[in-house]
Amino acid sequence: MAKTALNPQNLESVATRFRILGVPLRLEILRQLADGERTVTALVEATGSTQPNVSKHLTTLLAHRLVKREKRGNSAYYSVADPAVFDLCEIVCGNIERSLEEERLAFGG
Repeated sequence: MAKTALNPQNLESVATRFRILGVPLRLEILRQLADGERTVTALVEATGSTQPNVSKHLTTLLAHRLVKREKRGNSAYYSVADPAVFDLCEIVCGNIERSLEEERLAFGG
């Protein structure tokens, strides 16, 4: 697999993407959308957060093209625009699990 050149502009874009994904509620919204499109109301119910908070985070995710929005009648439906975000989450989760297992073994677990 070819690697992308990490010039200063690309580094800033990568850092921005990590900052966007560094908010637990945004990750939870993405997790909820992994099963299919949802309205804001459905996401509020699923996350237990408030409507203004969910809307604020959806706006950020939309601005960074991680989600997309489709207007139907009076409702807006959100879905994942970039499924590769789940690959990134799997990589991070896998690394965390390996680190925890190594730590457990190091302490005689």
